[in-house]
Amino acid sequence: MRDSAGMRWTALLLLALAMFCSYIFMDILSPIFKEVQDTRGWDGSAFGTMQGSEVFLNVFVFFLIFAGIILDKMGVRFTAILSGAVMLVGAVIKWYAMTDSFIGSGLEQWFTDNLNYIPGFDELGVSPFYEGMPASAKLAACGFMIFGCGCEMAGITVSRGIVKWFKGREMALAMGSEMALARLGVATCMIFSPFFCKLGGNISVSRSVAFGVVLLCIALIMFIVYFFMDKKLDAQTGEAEEKDDPFKISDLGQILTSSGFWLVALLCVLYYSAIFPFQKYAVNMLQCNLTLTPPAERSFWASQSVTIYQFIIMLIVAATAFASNFQKKKSLKYGLLCVSIVALIVYCYMGYMRQSAEAIFAVFPLLAMGITPILGSYVDHKGKAATMLMLGSLLLIGCHLTFAFILPAFSGNEVGGIIVAYLTILVLGASFSLVPASLWPSVPKLVEPKVIGSAYALIFWIQNIGLWLFPLLIGKVLDATNEGVTDPTQKDYTWPLVMLACLGVAALVLGLILKVVDRKKGIGLEEPNIKE
Repeated sequence: MRDSAGMRWTALLLLALAMFCSYIFMDILSPIFKEVQDTRGWDGSAFGTMQGSEVFLNVFVFFLIFAGIILDKMGVRFTAILSGAVMLVGAVIKWYAMTDSFIGSGLEQWFTDNLNYIPGFDELGVSPFYEGMPASAKLAACGFMIFGCGCEMAGITVSRGIVKWFKGREMALAMGSEMALARLGVATCMIFSPFFCKLGGNISVSRSVAFGVVLLCIALIMFIVYFFMDKKLDAQTGEAEEKDDPFKISDLGQILTSSGFWLVALLCVLYYSAIFPFQKYAVNMLQCNLTLTPPAERSFWASQSVTIYQFIIMLIVAATAFASNFQKKKSLKYGLLCVSIVALIVYCYMGYMRQSAEAIFAVFPLLAMGITPILGSYVDHKGKAATMLMLGSLLLIGCHLTFAFILPAFSGNEVGGIIVAYLTILVLGASFSLVPASLWPSVPKLVEPKVIGSAYALIFWIQNIGLWLFPLLIGKVLDATNEGVTDPTQKDYTWPLVMLACLGVAALVLGLILKVVDRKKGIGLEEPNIKE
């Protein structure tokens, strides 16, 4: 099965679709931050604390480390289904927290009266709750913590699954393609979360969360189908990863003593901390910096149907850009690229006409869909993974500084501001595509096969520290620099964006160090994955 390109890519598709669904739920409240504030009374600190809670158990209860050990001992199949079930349970809890049924219930009163002080965590300043935090935000945080355990477990499981099916083949291309499809979930979330929230003219944030819950049911089904594919592969090859060469706790020493591992892990936390927390505030940042005039109520651009049309066009952009990379005939390749470019222009025009910050930010992964396979294929055949990480850092810095200083300069310029926003968001998405194409395929070069799961888990754990900290920091910096500002569309995002740009600077420095270490120790990060 592994020798068949069709079977390999089918396995990848199942894993990617599951992650696609999880990425949608991860940011399900991000594009409706304003509606959550209006209907649930959350401020920036409550929203940031709840968003950061996703990784609390992974970081402070070390769940991700245990997840890596489970993966190494039990194998990809068991861990995939477990992660899908855990995600679903957490999502249902978060959904209930956002429903009208929760308001006025005994459970709401309990959360209001309790969890205002967590011994130890409050003293350290890392508690996922605080006194005065809305009860709905507390329960949503509890559900999001559980979802986060499943989501990060799924992330390391998918990474190991791809290594299993693609090692010695087009692994960087596979990892980049999986992440490109998964990130399409971000765009889907930005389009459909507001759609369901405002469906029928009645604002309901719980409808958006329910949409995410349904998708996580589909994700669990994808993992179950993958279970049977993977089981058949092991039956063919005689492999039994959970029995042969068993994992031992002492094997972690090999990971922890690798300087290359630590540099890759720190690069990962810097990259992801500059992107994922930003996504949670990006729509509100655009609302604060762009001059948006809502279209006439009864016009086509204000209708619910335009959302469906724009999503279809987005899929055309993504599909044609992605497929163009695999065409051998130049006429077909460039034909698909032309269709993709035209569809992208149409998509951007529709976002402009809708005057919707959510629709504008949804363009985030579209350029990445076209260039991620190119980057992955380049790393597979030519190498230069460390160099690509440095390039990604430079683009990251430029994009956040553009949002901080150039975009506000176009305030009042309706067309110019949206053009700057579109271009910067596209480049930011493209810069982020450098990470899966170059960083994740480098991990198997750093550790033994039997501890790959634990290595990914440790990287994800370190990454999760940033994913917990920076949503919280952005919320607190936002509140501190906008004292007295009650309108959520009038906030100044300059300093939160400067903080994120500094992460890019740190990543650039680490990229330079990694390149030096790779040259001295011969790790092979600059070498191709496929040996000719």
